[in-house]
Amino acid sequence: MNPKKHLSFGSLRNGLSSLFQDIPDTREAVKTDYSIHDAMMSGFACMYFQEPSLLQFQKRLREAENRDNLQTLFGVNDIPGETQLRDIVDEVGSEEFRPVFKDYFYRLQRGKHLFQYQFLDGLYLCSIDGTQYFNSNSIHCSSCLRTTHKKGDVSYSHKVLQAAIMHPDMRQVIPLMPEEIRNTDGTIKQDCEINAAKRLIPAIKKDHPQLGLIIVGDDLFSRGPFIKDVLAAGYHYIFTVKADSHKYLMDWIDAYDNEDINELRTTDKKGRIHVYQWFNNVPLYGSADSIEVNFFRYKIISKDKNGNEKINYKSSWVTDLQITEENVTIMVKGARCRWKIENECFNTLKNQGYHIEHNYGHGEKNLCFNFFLLTLLAFFFHQIFELTDHLYQACRLKYGSKLNLWNHLRAYIRIFVFDSWDHLLDFSLNPRKYQTTLQLK
Repeated sequence: MNPKKHLSFGSLRNGLSSLFQDIPDTREAVKTDYSIHDAMMSGFACMYFQEPSLLQFQKRLREAENRDNLQTLFGVNDIPGETQLRDIVDEVGSEEFRPVFKDYFYRLQRGKHLFQYQFLDGLYLCSIDGTQYFNSNSIHCSSCLRTTHKKGDVSYSHKVLQAAIMHPDMRQVIPLMPEEIRNTDGTIKQDCEINAAKRLIPAIKKDHPQLGLIIVGDDLFSRGPFIKDVLAAGYHYIFTVKADSHKYLMDWIDAYDNEDINELRTTDKKGRIHVYQWFNNVPLYGSADSIEVNFFRYKIISKDKNGNEKINYKSSWVTDLQITEENVTIMVKGARCRWKIENECFNTLKNQGYHIEHNYGHGEKNLCFNFFLLTLLAFFFHQIFELTDHLYQACRLKYGSKLNLWNHLRAYIRIFVFDSWDHLLDFSLNPRKYQTTLQLK
């Protein structure tokens, strides 16, 4: 069973190809041996097949027989060399990627695949979090964040604030266009995660004006000014609060007797006690203009063989949504779902074959961030296939791990020419079926 046509590899690739073809080319005509499209798509192909080295990937592509798969699978006619590819990608403005993230999101929406991500009536969880994807003590550009250490040495890094749609019961996450955290003038002004978030929220609203969201984030975002920004955009929020950064709020809650705090206790099959507590309409700060929030917290208690209690987990959050006995358990699930952006997105990109922290090339303008975006788009493709493509799902089941699957796929495209993505997947499921029909390179 194949995915719906608009979610097939060919359709997704054509959408990306059209985007790359529409990128304005400001180069002089005499210096355009390779098109922006072919450079960008070659870079994407490297990230798509999770190649750990752009150099090695380019070397294999320059072999005449390997050009066939780049043509059939990705529509690349002329493959630029490693240096030429980097030079071209470096010049492309990163905002050029935004339309394709919107396009793929709407394709999932059109195919009714977003319905299963609905958390509350008409509302979806959108987790935001920052991550570092480049760090060096020597390589840097004008956009690099700079950190001066105690001994006076300086390190350079690139960071991004990522947003993704997720659900407690879904393994797959749906990435939105991220916001780069960068130096704003190349010398002194350092961007930060909260400033990036203030840009990210209106950008999401502009890209998806009708989408109902609950913004989920860590303690950094549970501050009055940012909460007001989220509410002004028409969104809801669930943010972690910690005792050391919200002393007034915690003291205010602790001042009440236990019987005055709403509480729900349940016991699971393992004998662990789950404690849910909540308090609506409490001040976030002690100032007269403090906003009111709804507070809830959760802990898991286990007992040893002697009956001694041990807290295995505890956390607290604030939200603008009213907390009740009927919804407190689902609200806790939504709050804890924030970790999926770490576990299912960042950790996957860093540790499951995408090599997001590998330096494919740094450049002088946009290369580093553009390679991140190409990798994120490859991840987006694969998340879509995990949701929609039964052939891809069958391959995932056969090969067990993502790493094992992509090791095999890379090996196959080095040997044979495939006329489509489905052809490659079908061969991966049953190579014997093609013993006499595949063209050996």
